[in-house]
Amino acid sequence: MTRKLFYEDPYLTEFTATVTGHGTEPNDTPYVVLSETAFYPTGGGQPCDLGTLNGVQVVDVEEVDGEIRHRLDAPLLDVLSIEGRIDWTRRFDHMQQHTGQHILSAAFEQLFDGETVGFHLGREVVTVDITLPDLTQEIAEGVERLANSIVLADREILCRFVDKEELARMPLRKPPSVTENIRIVTVDGFDYSPCGGTHPARTGEIGMIKILGWEKYKGNVRVEFVCGWRTWQAMTDKQIVLRQLSRHLTAGEAELPDGVARLLKERKELEKALAEANAKLLEAEADTLYAAARDQNGVLLVAKAFEGRSMQELQRLGQRIASLDPQAVALLVTGGEKTQLVFARGGEVMVPMNELLKETLLLIDGKGGGNPSLAQGGGSAGKSAPDVLAHAERLLAARL
Repeated sequence: MTRKLFYEDPYLTEFTATVTGHGTEPNDTPYVVLSETAFYPTGGGQPCDLGTLNGVQVVDVEEVDGEIRHRLDAPLLDVLSIEGRIDWTRRFDHMQQHTGQHILSAAFEQLFDGETVGFHLGREVVTVDITLPDLTQEIAEGVERLANSIVLADREILCRFVDKEELARMPLRKPPSVTENIRIVTVDGFDYSPCGGTHPARTGEIGMIKILGWEKYKGNVRVEFVCGWRTWQAMTDKQIVLRQLSRHLTAGEAELPDGVARLLKERKELEKALAEANAKLLEAEADTLYAAARDQNGVLLVAKAFEGRSMQELQRLGQRIASLDPQAVALLVTGGEKTQLVFARGGEVMVPMNELLKETLLLIDGKGGGNPSLAQGGGSAGKSAPDVLAHAERLLAARL
């Protein structure tokens, strides 16, 4: 079996080994198996290490049927000796995030009896699923405070394999998922957890732990957080945003919530005023169209082709025209990415608009619906709006 150097020294970044096996995955990705490796394979919620073997990029590392496969972006042919180098920035980030998760999870359990039932170490954030019905800012801050006090105390972190007798004496936060080769990660005087990941020697290396947010998830609470350098990056990004907002609103950071609330209120008022103005403009447009209506077999017909009008605008125009005269009929069509139609009638017109629409839509392979008084629909833009309108007028004339 491959000697797992990442357990012996998680700070090891370079090593030499011999190739003990090689092959190609079903997707044609080449891989090698080594006599020993510092590359941590994906497992236990922690992503694998990346780096190089003899200068060739390692794109994935996974333990398959007891062997650690180092998947490569190019084959290593006729090579026996290997010089490996891991991406230390990635490794140390994973060490910070994974150990920070141990401490945060222990804090949730010790303070609020919230057990961790899910863990995911992502590229930008880490999430844990906690068995709490909900979370408040007060709870989050209390957990953060305890977790960061453990970080700042710079406690020792010990990772080692234990036998069953020693395991039975340990106050484990959760039971191990395996029955052999059980490895326990101990944060001195605070947490004992079975884990196969990589971890630093002391809690001070984790850096600050910061909860970014949370949401309800499958009866629990999913908590999103970052540690160490990720915390620094997250706080830097947020500070840049705050400075930009402060400049735009000419307000201090503490005044930003009130400033944004004021802007939202003003926007809502402006949108209401604009909607009222648009409604009046549509009424005036409908009145103008009605004034130019022509008599066709006893009805006052308003037939108009537009370009780029919305369905909502057509509906309002049609409803307004129909309300102005019980003998009015409005046939409105608009072109654009697709052809849309609205047909409306006054109360004394006997032609059902939904039936007229259904017949017209056959021309453009369209769909629609409505009732005898008002119908709307749309279809392909293969026919121009004026052509569709002319077709609808002919159908109406045949029914009158």
